[in-house]
Amino acid sequence: MDVTEILSYCNNKNGVEETFPFNPDALVLKVGGKMFMLIALESQPLTISLKTDPEWSLELREKYPQITGAYHMNKTHWNSVVCDGLKRELIFKLIDHSYDMVFSSLTKKKKEELELLKR
Repeated sequence: MDVTEILSYCNNKNGVEETFPFNPDALVLKVGGKMFMLIALESQPLTISLKTDPEWSLELREKYPQITGAYHMNKTHWNSVVCDGLKRELIFKLIDHSYDMVFSSLTKKKKEELELLKR
């Protein structure tokens, strides 16, 4: 899995925007102005950070050595995911989970605005 494939998958989601608020090597994907993923563009192997339910985070970290607390982020809510060695279905599931968590936290008005973008 590479950055292009991940970006293609994410950009098919409603209201996703790409930003570089930290530096040119840290691509941040947002929905409704809130971050749901960070991609370390220069990291080898490819590493992404995703928001994850705290209980599920603990399970994931125990099961997969590629998943750890995210660097420079709240480790209760964010995981770093080294994509090498993980099934693409799991990576997509983690991306969906992060996006859905952030989307669900948006105001009703913001959700409605984003829904209008679909049409």
